[in-house]
Amino acid sequence: MEIPVIDLSQLEGENRSKTMALLHQACEKWGFFQVENHGLEKKLMDKVKQLVNAHYEENLKESFYESEIAKGLMNKCDVDWESSFFIWHRPTSNINEIHNLSENLCQIMDEYIAQLIQLAEKLSQLMSENLGLDKDYIKETFSGARGPSVGTKVAKYPECPRPELVRGLREHTDAGGIILLLQDEHVPGLEFSNDGGWIKIPPSKNNTIFVNTGDQVEVLSNGRYKSTLHRVMAGKDGSRLSIATFYNPAGDAIISPAPKLSYPHNYTFQDYLKLYGTTKFSDKGPRFEAMKKIANEHSSHGV
Repeated sequence: MEIPVIDLSQLEGENRSKTMALLHQACEKWGFFQVENHGLEKKLMDKVKQLVNAHYEENLKESFYESEIAKGLMNKCDVDWESSFFIWHRPTSNINEIHNLSENLCQIMDEYIAQLIQLAEKLSQLMSENLGLDKDYIKETFSGARGPSVGTKVAKYPECPRPELVRGLREHTDAGGIILLLQDEHVPGLEFSNDGGWIKIPPSKNNTIFVNTGDQVEVLSNGRYKSTLHRVMAGKDGSRLSIATFYNPAGDAIISPAPKLSYPHNYTFQDYLKLYGTTKFSDKGPRFEAMKKIANEHSSHGV
């Protein structure tokens, strides 16, 4: 089963409608996809991975294997076999407060995130368009008072001597919005649920970014777009790199299903039948929209 691949370079030509349809299907049926020709500089992506790997080797690897998680492996079932830290970028950054991050890594990460936010906003516009909403609907809904919240979980999933005893990261869905993953080129481990089974996500090749949608996109789309269960398997053969950036709603953003995507509610069946009598042989979509207006009018008049 092939993971959907969205080629953003195809949006400018005659294949735009086909590419938009592929993205829509990926969000509806899968909840994840890969993006190529996304506009991020390859040398910047490579540099971020290089510097993060060096930071792990120099500052985190030894302490991980000396940690209670590693030493107590035989008795653990409710922990994750990972070494990670979190960087906030927007609305304010904490990158200079993180222990032992080199100045070079901080600078390169900031440059990478500036480009990645542009990609996240582009994807949010395409998703909004596919849902029939104003193109900036997701961005504006996520914004709150100070714009969307953006942060990055930087993780290494170290080699594990007994991978059958523990997960790299236990099964979960992501709480937020649009997640953009820069991952390892060699070591696998990420798996997503699909049709009752687990799909193994291969290491990223050819400069691709892996994307999945979180719980707030599912809510905002009224269930049209899926937040999919996923996990990371521990492994014996190499440590896996994961740099996952979250394009999330602000803490004060108010999230609800987009009214345009919601079914009508709080109306009487009698009112529906009255409208149905004159629209029975027409498409039901406009009828539902009309019922929303009727229900709103009744609500505003206290009926």
